[in-house]
Amino acid sequence: MPAPVSKDLVAASAAPLVLGILAEGENYGYAILQRIAELSGGRLDWSEGLLYPLLHRLERLGQVEASWGHGASGRRRKYYRLTDRGRTALADHRHAWQAVDATLRTLWADLRSTIEPQPAGI
Repeated sequence: MPAPVSKDLVAASAAPLVLGILAEGENYGYAILQRIAELSGGRLDWSEGLLYPLLHRLERLGQVEASWGHGASGRRRKYYRLTDRGRTALADHRHAWQAVDATLRTLWADLRSTIEPQPAGI
């Protein structure tokens, strides 16, 4: 299995990931963590200590709204949903990440022969 993603990259991708998950629909913290694990195949190491401060920051920025509700088990949960401002921020993140992705793909294609291991005897 590939190495886990670095903490720096996890932190950089945190807001667009959470906004993207909330674009799928309203959700609560633990379910957001599960969705991140599912989407990343377990490679992104997230904790409540990363998620909840981010959700609170996104709420202060007006990108996310929260309300209390009850889950299927009857347990009280705080649900988060994307706002119009959050949709705009998500679109901005998407364009920025596409630029980074395209740049890295171009660079790595140019470097393919120098960064990939060579078979023995070559």
